[in-house]
Amino acid sequence: MSGSSAVSGTAPCRFAHYFVICGIDTETGLEPDELAALYQWLEADRQGRDPDAAATGENFEQSPLKRTFKSKVLARYPENVEWNPFDQDAVNMLCMPKGLSFRTQADQRDPQYHSFIITKEDGSRTYGFVHTFYEEVTSPQICSAMQTLYQMHNAEHASANPPSSSSSSSSSSSSMDSLASSLDEADSPTSSSSSRRAGGYDSSRDTLYVSKALCLIAPMPFMHACRRFLSQLHKAVTSATAPPLPLESYVHNILYEVPLPAPGRSLKFHGVYEPIICQRPGLGELPLADFPLAEAFTLLGVENLVQVFTCTLLEMQILLYSQDYQRLMTVAEGITTLLFPFQWQHVYVPILPASLLHFLDAPVPYLMGLQSKEGTDRSKLELPQEANLCFVDIDNHYIELPEDFPHFPNKTEFIQELSEVLLSFGIPTNTGAPPRTRSSPGSTPGSAPSTPGRERKTVALRQLEDDGRNGNLAGEELAVLELLQGNATLERLQALTKRTGVTVARVDALRAGVKAQSIEGQGGRTAAEEEELKNAKLNVQLREVFASRFTTMFADYEAFVIQSAPDLESWLTNREQMHNFDKASFLSDQPEPYLPFLSHFIETQMFATFIDNKIMSQWEEKEPLLRVFDARIDKARLYNVRAPSLRSSSYQRCSILKESAQAIEQRLMKIDHTAIHPHLLDMKIGQGKYEQGFFPKLQADVLNTGPTNNKWSHRTATAQRRKDRHRQQTEHLTLDNDLKEKYMQEARSLGKNLRQPKLSDLSPAVIAQTNWKFVEGLLKECRMKTKRMLVEKMGREAVELGHGEANITGLEENTLIASLCDLLERIWSHGLQVKQGKSALWSHLLHYQAREEKLEQQAESPVSHVPERRKSDCSIAMPSLRVSLIQDMRHIQSMSEIKTDVGRARAWIRLSLEKKLLSQHLKQLLSRQALTKKLYKRYAFLRCEEEKEQFLFHLLSLNAVDYFCFTSVFTTIMIPYRVVIIPIKKLSNAMTTSNPWVCVSGELGDSGIMQIPKNVLEMTFDSAFRPHTHISALFKCQNLGKLTTVQLGHDNAGLLAKWLVDCVMVRNEITGHTYRFPCGRWLGKGVDDGSLERVLIGELVVPSGEEDSGRGCRTPPLQRSPSQTRRISITSLSGRGYKLTSGQIQEAIGEAVNNIIKHFHKPEKERGSLTVLLCGENSLVAALEQFFHHDFKSARLFQKTVFVWDFVEKAVAYMESADQMGDLQETAEPLGMTCQSLCHYVNAINSTPRNIGKDGKFQLLVCLGARDRLLPQWLPLLVECPVILRMYEDTALLRDRTTVNALIGVLETLHDFPITLEASLVKGIDL
Repeated sequence: MSGSSAVSGTAPCRFAHYFVICGIDTETGLEPDELAALYQWLEADRQGRDPDAAATGENFEQSPLKRTFKSKVLARYPENVEWNPFDQDAVNMLCMPKGLSFRTQADQRDPQYHSFIITKEDGSRTYGFVHTFYEEVTSPQICSAMQTLYQMHNAEHASANPPSSSSSSSSSSSSMDSLASSLDEADSPTSSSSSRRAGGYDSSRDTLYVSKALCLIAPMPFMHACRRFLSQLHKAVTSATAPPLPLESYVHNILYEVPLPAPGRSLKFHGVYEPIICQRPGLGELPLADFPLAEAFTLLGVENLVQVFTCTLLEMQILLYSQDYQRLMTVAEGITTLLFPFQWQHVYVPILPASLLHFLDAPVPYLMGLQSKEGTDRSKLELPQEANLCFVDIDNHYIELPEDFPHFPNKTEFIQELSEVLLSFGIPTNTGAPPRTRSSPGSTPGSAPSTPGRERKTVALRQLEDDGRNGNLAGEELAVLELLQGNATLERLQALTKRTGVTVARVDALRAGVKAQSIEGQGGRTAAEEEELKNAKLNVQLREVFASRFTTMFADYEAFVIQSAPDLESWLTNREQMHNFDKASFLSDQPEPYLPFLSHFIETQMFATFIDNKIMSQWEEKEPLLRVFDARIDKARLYNVRAPSLRSSSYQRCSILKESAQAIEQRLMKIDHTAIHPHLLDMKIGQGKYEQGFFPKLQADVLNTGPTNNKWSHRTATAQRRKDRHRQQTEHLTLDNDLKEKYMQEARSLGKNLRQPKLSDLSPAVIAQTNWKFVEGLLKECRMKTKRMLVEKMGREAVELGHGEANITGLEENTLIASLCDLLERIWSHGLQVKQGKSALWSHLLHYQAREEKLEQQAESPVSHVPERRKSDCSIAMPSLRVSLIQDMRHIQSMSEIKTDVGRARAWIRLSLEKKLLSQHLKQLLSRQALTKKLYKRYAFLRCEEEKEQFLFHLLSLNAVDYFCFTSVFTTIMIPYRVVIIPIKKLSNAMTTSNPWVCVSGELGDSGIMQIPKNVLEMTFDSAFRPHTHISALFKCQNLGKLTTVQLGHDNAGLLAKWLVDCVMVRNEITGHTYRFPCGRWLGKGVDDGSLERVLIGELVVPSGEEDSGRGCRTPPLQRSPSQTRRISITSLSGRGYKLTSGQIQEAIGEAVNNIIKHFHKPEKERGSLTVLLCGENSLVAALEQFFHHDFKSARLFQKTVFVWDFVEKAVAYMESADQMGDLQETAEPLGMTCQSLCHYVNAINSTPRNIGKDGKFQLLVCLGARDRLLPQWLPLLVECPVILRMYEDTALLRDRTTVNALIGVLETLHDFPITLEASLVKGIDL
């Protein structure tokens, strides 16, 4: 990431491109900072005040020494470099992000150092290194101007404030006050400000100082080397004696005579006083990263840094917050370097100048750094978007995390390994407050971030990990080590822990570290070099630990890359339509604990770009990071030939820490290249005379051109010529290079909505343009996301209908829905006028709700609503649910499980998606245009009419598939269900005097038995005005999930105790899902099979409005429960001349068994209901019933129907009597056991207190036999029994030995699977 891409072969390899000086322009004098004015303009616009009035006057409230004045680029050498054009605005803005600052002799004036980064449109980077110091103001005009400003300020204050109040009252009332860092000087110490308050600045007695910045702009982040060069340059100006050579010599030397070190080499060059060494990693090593990671870890603490790193990987919005620019850079660069082999693909502005604050409004992932004012509190910081924000307060060592996001795999062991590396360098690891989270209990289980107590921390560790905020001293380490070695208790503890296998705090590591330091100290290096070497070694070891996590996690990634295009051109043109990575197969190959993180991560832009680079590497040179990563994977493969450890989630530690540190040390021991020494230049004598404390005006003519005879500039020129020749040859072969380049840029920018903010010309027009890009980007993202959700979901349903392989898991679906929630939050927070609450969407909904309820009270009419469109044959009985956005909000508001606004918004989105009302609800929400206008600025996404329409249309497409994303996530909430029992439509059959009851079961549990009061008999009329009666009741119970069965029964009381029921309808009153449980049979003694209760199997009812519109793409129906044709009385089928052939019956049994086996081959979370496969239509019970009914003599003797159960009972009675007479004694022992088990089960079923009827009993016997793997043993007993001759024709399948043996073989295949029965089936059976 770190600039390795910035310096390509064509860019001449100079160490530094520009030397720049920024400061006050004495000609133009004091100018108030325009950017500050622009900032006020933006701020006024945000608050809805008149922006133009705000931007006119200067800020008289603030004391002049605290105001920001315009800085200018005073000089730059050379004027321009063709391969890296000078961006004056950006450099000026980032050298002095707060403009000029003034001080008097009473103030602290320590020099400051910071670095910055400029990212160009094409993603390449340039680094800037800045040394800021204070120089005395000699210009009388500026001193008098400052004096005048003070007089005006004092007069203003005297009139505005009565003397009682303090004269330094807070300045701005702005809501983003804490962001106004440009209007305040952060690092002024409080002690001196009190003295200034009394007199401020008086030119007669005070000396005025102003800030000046020296800056080096370089292609690679050699942070330490540049820092040392600049500080030596400044020292040359402030020291009492003049430097050995004119300053021009040193600047000329670093600009033109110091080359970039070659990969894998070190370089020595000379500053003003002492030599400076830097080195560059080799081609197989991790790319250059010179920012000290130890500092980032010390500032945040290991755990916090890992959490922020995880947020970065998942492309959330990350805002760093600190008073110190260099800290912002260190943490930002630290985190992005650790991403290897991936690269941050979105907005990256580690130092956000005050004028770019509107960028915090960006509805895209970003990594930005914001300078905080001294003494301002995080609570005052108003951020437009917080639902998906990771806020990192660097100075206070704490972080705030977004709600529910997954942990990094093996997080605990990972933190442990990092801590050990840090401890081995003597750096304590317990800094950083535990992360504060905005998490809701209603969030996805198992993903709310918690801070696991760092396990097994032994005493030694605690003592080692003293507070490390103040940096750590090597002396302290030695003392600790002596303490540990001299402590007998600790020695014993160490021995004990060694035996028990607990990791001891790394005393050995510390010992080694101290020893190593004492050896190194003798290597003849200065203390500064020592420190630098230590930092470099620590950096590389920490990065190796991170890199090795990715090498193990993605060791097999290549196997899942889909190479589908024949050449680069066709790949680039079809880039958007192509699947590049087989996500489902990849996830199915990963250990379970990794899935929550990986399923999110492989959806990110950085992962997509990584895979794109992999595919493009077939046709062009490998991207550098990819090359290093692939080489590491190959190396790991050599060592462990596809070890089984890849599937396991056991933690593999990094094995190459030592060698990586050695490479660095060796390069420093043996310097490969020494640059030319600075020397006298051919220039006019006497100019730029040395004057202590003042940086001289340098002679431009000698600094604007480099030497012509330089050997390495010549080297690059020949290399360049060679390259040109090669390019001309290849150009004829491939497509025109410009076109190709354009394609590449387009392909690479796919999905990146907006690369980088332009750091110049920030007129409101430019801001509007930027916002327009955001709007387009959001729309595109919405299109991609909805398309992905549809394709995945339909792919899965196609599988259920029998096409191909499944390619989405419940996990993946959840990930996609979570990212849709995140997108909606970002859309709703774009262009907000005033932010209220953490969730912009929920805040808008609340405004809408308040307004509608007010209108409702005025009109005293129900909430405006559209009648529910769910009408079907049962709708006569079911009162229709109204479609009401407010009603859905109230459901969510009544859920006590959800504690935060972000959680409520997500729950509401899930509910609307499940009800297929998301698009309709949002359309209704946005139809209140007055409200939208009040809440949003004119450039907001929600006020762009055309885009808004397209967005709603994309969401509408999600109605084509069924989601259960609300029911399946909020499993503990209470849900009202409406149950309607519909009798067959003859009035006489509908009446019953008995007391009915129901028990509803679903995938998550059952409701328990609920008595239905008799007085709820209702009368409705259908369209032909025929009356219908039905029984309807409403009850509340904990979420049952998808419904599976209903038990329906009555107590047989009264005269009319027989009841012919058509079906039972059950509706979830929150989601509107309606299930139909067909019955079509009598409940009553002495009628049908004498059953007083039945177990009915349900199916989801499709709202009829959709049946036509979405026919081609609907979710397949769940398997149905037995249809009425089978159930009216299966025994009478033969009488009707409707008879299945023996072939059809055998086929049905095979099909039923197959379906059960397929069920167990699905992932556990996606199996659905087994009950349907055992007892529904085309189920095992149904097929076996057909088998037993084949040529069954069910003749009606004296009007009494004979049932299969009668045959089973008779067979059992025969066996029992035979057993008593001793006939069965001769039979083989196991057969006797089987015989006993059959009798035992049949008697248990007969003695159950439930009145389940004969068919119900047969069903129960089959289910229990399948569960306990007894069916294949029972069949021969029934076949052998003489009763069979009386009750079956000769042609019956049951009397055909080969068929029965085949059936036994088929049933035995179920023995491999753990069949569990729903409680509703086996209730009351005592085995």
